[in-house]
Amino acid sequence: MNNQPALSKSLKVYQIVFLGLAWMTPMIFFTVYGVAYDAAGGQMVLAYLIAFLAIFFTAYSYSRMVKAYPIAGSAYTYTKKAIHPRLGFLVGWALLLDYIFSPIIAILTFGIFMHTEFPSIPVYVWVIVMNIILALVNIVGIKSVARISGISVVVQILFISLFCLFIIKDIATGQASSSTLFSLHPFLVSDVPFTTIFSGAALICFCFLGFDAVTTMAEETIQPERTIPKAIFLIVCIAAVMYIAISYFTQIAYPGFTFTNPDNAAYTLVKLVGGNLLSSLFITVLIIATFTQGVSSVTSVTRFLYALGRESVLPQKVFSYIHPTFKTPVVNILLVTTFSFLGMFIDLNTAVTFVSFGALTAFTFVNLSVIVHFYIKLKKRSFTETILYLIFPLIGAAFIGWLLTLLNKDTLLIGVAWLTIGFLYLFVKSRLSAPFIKRDHSKVTVSEK
Repeated sequence: MNNQPALSKSLKVYQIVFLGLAWMTPMIFFTVYGVAYDAAGGQMVLAYLIAFLAIFFTAYSYSRMVKAYPIAGSAYTYTKKAIHPRLGFLVGWALLLDYIFSPIIAILTFGIFMHTEFPSIPVYVWVIVMNIILALVNIVGIKSVARISGISVVVQILFISLFCLFIIKDIATGQASSSTLFSLHPFLVSDVPFTTIFSGAALICFCFLGFDAVTTMAEETIQPERTIPKAIFLIVCIAAVMYIAISYFTQIAYPGFTFTNPDNAAYTLVKLVGGNLLSSLFITVLIIATFTQGVSSVTSVTRFLYALGRESVLPQKVFSYIHPTFKTPVVNILLVTTFSFLGMFIDLNTAVTFVSFGALTAFTFVNLSVIVHFYIKLKKRSFTETILYLIFPLIGAAFIGWLLTLLNKDTLLIGVAWLTIGFLYLFVKSRLSAPFIKRDHSKVTVSEK
């Protein structure tokens, strides 16, 4: 009889939604605003709409696969079980880039903004402090993470609502370029090439990352087969409404807005909209947002490493260990915290590069996993099932796969190099142990409920 401690099932729909939104960080719209604006040629509304469509089909595929396999592991688990264990490993290896560098992005952003507020304290000091706090919060338990995430998300949504209200006020009082709240102009392509808008959409997909991360918490969720799919669609739709609304209002109110530095373009925009008061509030909310993004990111990556350890892809005794009191993967948390000290030595662009490649690669294969599992293996091929299990995921795979090719050349080269390292690890491990990956450690449904 296996007496090893297990993850505690305690999360409900609203907690999963808050965790996903906290990982996603609605304020990410502002942190990437300048870069996204340049990449999309200023066509932010269209770029966000395209990104939402691509993510929507992928979110649907995640919702199907979590019903079939309600266990931790996300894209790694789905590809391994639906297609092949070795391919699943390579997808998981790519996804590891997304998960393991996400805390670093949060930590770096936190450090940069704290340094802005307190110039006498170096960024690396804030990186160290943030790492220690994130470790402690995650060790205490998943419920504490959910509570902190919920508060942060509410604060962010309130700020975004306030920001939009300031713009509406400017339009109503004639201080903005537009005199009406309703315009089709943001949805129309002007002289910007479609390839530019789609390139912007590929980058903007980063803003939606978070809906997929909650699948790693399936084993800590009450009735995950029902809870996780609901949460996924709520997360994606809430984020899309916020991002498109902000883009729409800023585009009609300040069509001639310009900036010199993409890194602080959002601060310039916020100051234009609400003056010093709103810009001060902006910095405060952004610091809170990046902190809770770090908390949720550490939660996701440690659960993903737990899944890899339990399957013996990584050393089982280390990565599948659950603390008997806290019911959390303490060793994984400490390892991720140690790795995140890289935030003292790398820049934000490098971290974002790793995350983008890993996420889009994983998304592509989750879509393909739906086709293989439901349409090919389970032979769900009626007219409706063909649409749900072939057409929808095929659109998602094609869309995401195309966006993946639009990433810059350096990103793709780094991604291929990382996959090559994973392939070599797979080759060596397969020669040293047999079988390479252990089969299921828990009873899992293999068909949709």
